[in-house]
Amino acid sequence: MSNELIVPVILAGGKGTRLWPLSRVARPKQFLALTGDLSLFQLTLKRLEDPNRYDKPIVVTNSEYRFLVAEQAQEVGIELTAIVLEPIARNTAPAIAAAALVAAKDGPRLVHVLPSDHNIGLDETYLKAIDSAAAAAKAGRLATFGIIPTSPATGFGYIEAGAKEQTGSFAVKRFVEKPNEEEAKGMIAKGGFYWNSGMFLFRSDVLIGECRELAPEVLSAAEACVEAAHIDLDFTRLGEPDFAKAPDISIDYAIFEKTALASVVPSPIQWSDLGAWDAVWKESPADDAGNVTRGPVNLYNSRNSFVLSEGAHVAVNGVEGAVVVVSEDAVYVGKLSDAQDVGQVVKDLMKSPKTAKLTEEHRTSYRPWGGYSSVLMGERFQVKRLFVKPGKRLSLQKHHHRSEHWIIVRGTAEVQIGDVVQMMRENQSVYIPQGDVHRLSNPGKILLELIEVQTGSYLGEDDIIRLEDTFGRT
Repeated sequence: MSNELIVPVILAGGKGTRLWPLSRVARPKQFLALTGDLSLFQLTLKRLEDPNRYDKPIVVTNSEYRFLVAEQAQEVGIELTAIVLEPIARNTAPAIAAAALVAAKDGPRLVHVLPSDHNIGLDETYLKAIDSAAAAAKAGRLATFGIIPTSPATGFGYIEAGAKEQTGSFAVKRFVEKPNEEEAKGMIAKGGFYWNSGMFLFRSDVLIGECRELAPEVLSAAEACVEAAHIDLDFTRLGEPDFAKAPDISIDYAIFEKTALASVVPSPIQWSDLGAWDAVWKESPADDAGNVTRGPVNLYNSRNSFVLSEGAHVAVNGVEGAVVVVSEDAVYVGKLSDAQDVGQVVKDLMKSPKTAKLTEEHRTSYRPWGGYSSVLMGERFQVKRLFVKPGKRLSLQKHHHRSEHWIIVRGTAEVQIGDVVQMMRENQSVYIPQGDVHRLSNPGKILLELIEVQTGSYLGEDDIIRLEDTFGRT
């Protein structure tokens, strides 16, 4: 290989539900700041900043998250090689195969596959594990990272290590599906078993070769969709008809459980998949009573609890081992010990049209230009708070069923209605009649905020006819 730098491939298309009500389809957990000021995706990017070890990352996500990926990468100053968009969900094997082909367009490369929603400590132990996996990959192995178990967890798959290899890694003896507690205790007592972290490091040509032999349908679809890919703004869109032909299968099932080339690198690193609220509680700084709080929260006579609020002031008294999460429009209360059950709560909410939306969107929705929050909704009217970033503008658009009134609260707005363009400042307002072509822009240096009052017979977001759009959404 002419280039020894590792190409990171970040998988950022998941739609996790076990951190509801914060994590929802429109903004899942990888894009949330759960343990500090940065999102899990941004923390993943920050682990890849060493220019002596890593090349610029490739991010694989879906179209719905493309602007979130671009914006959050820009916020932390990380330049990306590509944002590759999956046209439909097909699990990890097709995504990784396609990313390996993109990474290897100029020749074989070392590729490090990382989930975007794990919390990992960046220290010498972690870097040593990366270098050990890279050594195994250079020797032609497909390296996995085995997390040293700290408890008989039943929510993870396990890897059993076999013979030690010259690079210091171990041949994979077998993969074990998520065990019950008795089986997990037995594996830990026996030793030589590791949690499957979902991270991999390999040479692109070795992975592609094994894919050709063990999962030819995956590789055929990946090759065809990469060949048919086209550039859309800053994004690489894989060919949809070809990608749709790929089996819906994980890289573990497709390759790693079948190949004779799999190695496991024991990794005593600080790692959590933050799969539920109890994991977030364990990974967060606690007070002397074991409580973790975020947002406007007061606790009284409480121990070992997790309380988070995005807005409303929350006072909790006399609880132990509780989790309370308050979002803009929903509240979850339960036991930390039952945190894994949140996924079932979400499934039940999805069954009813009255509550399904609570699993899909937040009251605040984010767009590439800024976003909006729903303030009040009634029959034939809706009130929203819009915020537009400096230098951004919405699409040139019109509506068939509604009129809009805009009141500028903060900043400066450039408003186009028909052929007339006017500058507006705080406390000024404007009316956009139903059917009139219009556009809103922020030419200023600070965030533009306004109140939008919609009136009409239909107020859905799909009543937007885009005539021109900076972000390619026409």
